[in-house]
Amino acid sequence: MSSFEELLKNGKKILGGSGITEAGLDAWLLLEYVTGKNRAWYFAHSDEMADSKEAIRYQELIRKRSSHIPLQHLTHQAFFMGYEFYVDQHVLVPRQDTEVLVETALEAMQGRKDLQILDMCTGSGCILFSLLLEKPDSTGTGVDLSLEALEVARRNRRQLELDGRAELLQSDLFSAKELKDGRQYDILISNPPYIPTKEIDTLMEEVKSHDPRLALDGHEDGLYFYRKICTEGRIYLKKGGWLLFEIGCDQGKDVAELMEAAGFSEVQRKKDLSGLDRVVFGKW
Repeated sequence: MSSFEELLKNGKKILGGSGITEAGLDAWLLLEYVTGKNRAWYFAHSDEMADSKEAIRYQELIRKRSSHIPLQHLTHQAFFMGYEFYVDQHVLVPRQDTEVLVETALEAMQGRKDLQILDMCTGSGCILFSLLLEKPDSTGTGVDLSLEALEVARRNRRQLELDGRAELLQSDLFSAKELKDGRQYDILISNPPYIPTKEIDTLMEEVKSHDPRLALDGHEDGLYFYRKICTEGRIYLKKGGWLLFEIGCDQGKDVAELMEAAGFSEVQRKKDLSGLDRVVFGKW
């Protein structure tokens, strides 16, 4: 039998020894996840004995986290734009940087009603669903090549009660027959794969070994999907519609030039909280 204090102390030690950057925080979050106890309860009862089943479960999760499996893949919880999303190994974990993309789209949507949104490479659905929740009169379509990712998105759609407002399609970009019926959108938004193939193996362990490679690999120069979406996506945008991309921090100039070459106007870049280019957007 171990006390909660002993479990947490040992969890921190194991994660720290495995090179987990935020070992203390992750050890605590896993304990909170397993026991359902908040910090206030813990500080008042840390010397109490933990339930044996909870202790075994916690130790197992610590072991998995020490092998650099992302924390969110273990808890299946990720928070984005203030909403909770289910995630697993089939989708990228939503990142705070991506909130800049959603916030930029919301600015473009300001003052407009009944908008239709196309989210290309939707993954967990966090971008599309956050926009729909922020704009209750809007509807949208999320597209992904991965059937496993779409299962995650469907789960989030149910959890967020968006079944009647969000369509999910399996498609290699714009190949789905459902997209060939002449429909057009007010917003085309995407966080596509943008890591050059040769750079993937240089990424941190959590990313290169546990994120889906399909969601990372932007082909030789990382710009493959930007080229395709800029040229093929134009016909899916209404006049005056906006195309918005998340980008790698060194891709701003190249993606802006691709958009301008494809005929988009008012092309702009926006930085993230670290001062790095994160979003490129323009009007059709």
